[in-house]
This record gives sequence, C-alpha cells and structure tokens, in this order.
Amino acid sequence: MVVRPSSAPLHLALFLPWLASERAVLTREAEPGRPFALIEKQRGALRLVAVDREAARLGLDPGLPLADARARVPDLAALPHAPEADRALLDRVVRLCGRFTPLVAADPPAGVICDLGGCAHLFGGEEALCAALRRQVRALGVTARLALARTGEAARALARFGGEDVRGLPIAALDIDEEIRRALGRAGFLTVGEVMAQPSGPLAARFGIGLVRLLERLAGEADLPLVPHGPPVPVRVEMRFAEPVGRTGDVLDAIEALVGQAADQLAERGEGGRAFAVRLHRSDGHVARLLIETGVPTRDPALVLRLLRERIDSLADPLDPGFGYDTIDLTVPRTERIEERQPGLAEPERQAGQDMDALLDRLTVRHGAETIRHLAGADSHVPERAGFLSSQGAPQGECDWTPPGEGEPPLRPLLLLDPPQQVEVMAAVPDGPPRLFRWRDRTWRIVRQEGPERIAPEWWRRREGHAGKPGLSRDYYRVEEAGGHRFWLFRHGLYERETSDPCWYVHGLFA
Repeated sequence: MVVRPSSAPLHLALFLPWLASERAVLTREAEPGRPFALIEKQRGALRLVAVDREAARLGLDPGLPLADARARVPDLAALPHAPEADRALLDRVVRLCGRFTPLVAADPPAGVICDLGGCAHLFGGEEALCAALRRQVRALGVTARLALARTGEAARALARFGGEDVRGLPIAALDIDEEIRRALGRAGFLTVGEVMAQPSGPLAARFGIGLVRLLERLAGEADLPLVPHGPPVPVRVEMRFAEPVGRTGDVLDAIEALVGQAADQLAERGEGGRAFAVRLHRSDGHVARLLIETGVPTRDPALVLRLLRERIDSLADPLDPGFGYDTIDLTVPRTERIEERQPGLAEPERQAGQDMDALLDRLTVRHGAETIRHLAGADSHVPERAGFLSSQGAPQGECDWTPPGEGEPPLRPLLLLDPPQQVEVMAAVPDGPPRLFRWRDRTWRIVRQEGPERIAPEWWRRREGHAGKPGLSRDYYRVEEAGGHRFWLFRHGLYERETSDPCWYVHGLFA
C-alpha cells in the first residue's frame, strides 16, 4: 500500500521488511515450506538476525537467542546470516529505483529513500510511478512497503510503521537512541504527535537538540540533503607524451609519477590500493597491461614501483616498446580503508610486520597468488574446521588464536592428524581421563594429563537441529607419556548420556 499524505509529497521511501529471508529463498539456501531464521554470533551466543514470515507468525523476533527460538519452534531451520549478500540485494533495489529518479540513497539495512522532485510527471504522476516501482521490485522477489512524504525521514517512518500521518505514529518510529525513547515513554508520551506538541525549549533541555531537529524534519519544517547513491569514482591517472617514449628508464619514471598522483588521491579518500593496473599504449595501437596485487592496502609509491619492476622482470614475453608509448595510464580497481597509526614504542614490531607484507607481495607477484598460502581462520570451534589453507589473495577469515602465557605449554598442537586416528584406551572409570593407550602397535603409558576440554557438537549445522541427532561431544586431554612424547587425545561421546561405548582418538601431536 502507498501512503499518500495530504500535502504534496517530495520523497518516496521503500522499506523491505523481509529482505534477508527473501534473499535466502532467492539463493535457495532456505527449504520451502519450513520456518527458518538467519543467525550469527552476538555477545558469545547465537542469536536470530532475521526471520521469515512463517517464523514471525509463530512469534519469533530478531535478537532472540537461538536456543530459546528452538524451544518455541523445534523444527526451526537455522541458516548463517550473510550481510554482504543482503547489501548486494539492497544495491540491486537501489539501482532499480535509479530508473525513476537520479536522487536515490540506500537506507541500510533494508530501506531506500528517493527524491521525486521533478520526476513523477514523467511516469504519469506519483501514484503511477509508485505502482510501476512496486511491480519491478516484486519482480526481483522482494516485498516492499512504500510511503510518500514531504521529507525523507517522514517517508521513512511511514514506510516502516504505516499510517497516513507521522503524528499518529508511536514513539518507536523516532530514529533516536533507545535511552531517549525509553525516557519519552516514562514521561507518558505515546505518539509522535504528542511529542511534537511540546515546546521545543524544554524538549531540547531534557532530551537534547537532536530530538528537536528530528521532529522538525518529520513535520516537514526542515530536511536533510539526500546523498545520492552511486558507484565510487575509480582512481585513475594518465600521462600523455608529445613524442613516444621507448626507453625503459623513461617508462618507469612516468609510472612512478603516476603512482605518486594515485597515492595522493588515495590519501584524500583515506584508502589504500589492493590492486594496481598499468596500461601502456603503443603508438601503433597495441596496449600492454601490467597488474599487481598487494596483501594489504598501500599507497606507498616505492613499494608499488618495486612490485611493478618484479612483474616486468617475471614476464614470459618481455615488453616491446616498438616505436614507443604515447600514453600510459594507471588505475586502482580495488581499494580498502587504511587506519592511520601514529608511530610509537612498538615501531620495531610494526616494521617487522611491514617487511613480511612486502616479502609476501614480492613472492605473489613473481609466483602467483595461488602458490602462496597462509593459515586462515574459520567460524567454527571444531578443531579441524577452525583453520584452513587459503591463497594469499583471498580474504582472511576472523579467528581468535590466543597464545598461552609465558612459560605455559601450548593449548593446541601444531600438528593435527587428518582424520583423527582411533586408539584403544584404558581409563580408571569410563568417563575419566586416559591412563594408557595403544597406537601404532605400541602401548603408551600416560604419566601426566590435563583436561578435559569439552567441545560440543555443531548441532545447528544439521538439518534436524538439536531435536534430532545433534552429534557427539568431545572431551580433549593433553597427555604426556613416560618417554616425554605429548599427544592430544579426545573421547568421542559422553558416557551414558550420548553413547554407551565412546571411542577414543589421537587428534594431534605436540612438538
């Protein structure tokens, strides 16, 4: 439904209440006909980030712990939340709105605001424009609620909470801090109109000037300029020559100057380049291309030039200037933010890290990103899933590998057996620590042991969830045998609670 206020509207707001869940359906991650939720780890617990219509009908809301949601809806399917995919779908909606007006801005995580000034008559009026836009958004597989208002924030509030006038909306429609919203509720305010009716002076003194400015924008007395959405302008510099240049030294000098100009543009943006592309235009029309990638964002001209020299030296087909190059251009297709850091007491350690990054960049340029591997972290507490080898150019996952304190033994072994090898173990009691085990045709008598470290199964990865077959827990022990060898053993399954005959495995070896 399109909400039409009594005054002439200038802004259109779209609210996509089921964006995340509809994206999961479009990508076929969700199973049709079954309620599901998108989850992520927050404050040490798995919580619901978004739910589909059926899960919402059953009383589930975002922010609810997954365990509580499972207790209410046992057959709830849990899928990992993919915010990047949600943003990509929102960008598609933004680009679609750009067909109707050039002034379009994304309102993350699930909204779009458009300025319709001077555009609606091209589509037969505002109602016809909204109807056409609604049809095209629905064709994407996305549900949208539309609202028209004189200001963008008023249209945004109407799209999210419905109604025909912002004065009738609840105070939850105010885009302010939760503490101020609670204070307004304790003061007895129920609607936005009741707050608007109060004098601005006492409101500003008690709740801050920001609330007064927001009420002015909701009432149409003021508005914020809309920053239109658009692709970032790529960093690109070029140099043209009156006479073609062919000497290698002259070409490198020109490239060095271009890198310096690109570094100035990157510094203004607060960014660094992850990829640098150089094109050398020969006077006969031939174009030679050079591309380098870096492991970390940089805008150091000396580093970029050094990597370009490495690339030129490693070419199987050397550059042939022919009759010379008349134009050289450089673009930075990939950029990332750079956090400015002031040098301090830890400068030697930082310099060591920069030296390692430079070495990896040189090896990557010479031998290719796929040949350089590093250990990346994965979002799993199961040891064999917590890390994997990734190529140098791939994004590195988050991990938290905390080293032990000084003088403490390592908590995890450097060498993991893949897969873990089953062993015969003798223990004083079935659920107690191991006393000796037999592995590789030899009996190992344990003289010291530490544990257990219990790791629960990842039941949320299973289709049946916790209610079906959640899997078996693991009890890990760090043990030392009489000869000084140290092993990482685990018992697979809790005795009598999960299995009557748990098995033992060797999973790793300590140095």
